Amino acid sequence: MPCLLVLASSLGGGNRKSLRIACISSIVKSAKRTRRHAHIIAESVTAPLGCTHAAFIFVMTMYTQLYNRLSFGWNTVKIDMSAARRDPPPIVPFGLAAFAATLFALGLALGTTIAVGMLFFIQIKIILRNKTSIESWIEEKAKDRIQYYQLDEVFIFPYDMGSKWKNFKQVFTWSGVPEGDGLEWPIREGCDQYSLTIEQLKQKADKRVRSVRYKVIEDYNGACCPLNRGVRTFFTSPCTEEPRIRLQKGEFILATRGLRYWLYGDKILDDSFIEGTSRVRGWFPRNCVEKCPCDGESDPAPEGEKKNR
Repeated sequence: MPCLLVLASSLGGGNRKSLRIACISSIVKSAKRTRRHAHIIAESVTAPLGCTHAAFIFVMTMYTQLYNRLSFGWNTVKIDMSAARRDPPPIVPFGLAAFAATLFALGLALGTTIAVGMLFFIQIKIILRNKTSIESWIEEKAKDRIQYYQLDEVFIFPYDMGSKWKNFKQVFTWSGVPEGDGLEWPIREGCDQYSLTIEQLKQKADKRVRSVRYKVIEDYNGACCPLNRGVRTFFTSPCTEEPRIRLQKGEFILATRGLRYWLYGDKILDDSFIEGTSRVRGWFPRNCVEKCPCDGESDPAPEGEKKNR
């Protein structure tokens, strides 16, 4: 799908403007809709088939070799791994080391079949819906925003053509090259190339409106699992790759979402110190901050805040 870059003017102090990437999921979408995507899907099909064939060969080899080495007694069953009871002996020796190697290779073949097979089904699901998991999340937030504000508008995902077969044909064509040129792609009737970007800008504006200002009352060194912030804060640290931010007493934070003992937000920086500096945002313990008096109790809670983990 198109990499939608939008020049959003943001006045920070003077007439300073910044280039913002409005459509974050475009990177994922571009990876999905590259010219080689059909070949990647073909490889995700042939790899499990090849591994399944190899697993069948391994199983039959071990069964044949072990069957030729079985000897039955009155009360016991023995397996002689030294040599097969065949005349002439097998050309390829199959001892204990070969049995262990074959068993290990069988495990690899089965593991690859399961892993790549799951990848194939996930990719097929994405193709039929023409929608990545990130874009599904954007669509869900769009519906929640419209319902929350009782707006007379309907969000239509622009790249879902309304038919799984039409979505499938966009990737698997007779020429082997997906439709689109990397910047513009077929879209649904009633939408344009920037429908998804416009919706994301609306969601970002809504997030800023519903954000809550906090003041830092205790320093925080940015540790992932701080030992000096309490036992519950230590064991409920968010399991995410998003960063933690250092806090100093007296600073201000705009919190946009959070958990019971953690908050996520942007640090409010002085313009004299942030010229040419990117935003500072991340997770921080809730007990390090307090809500500013200017934000009354009637202010909405941070987006996505949960009372319990």
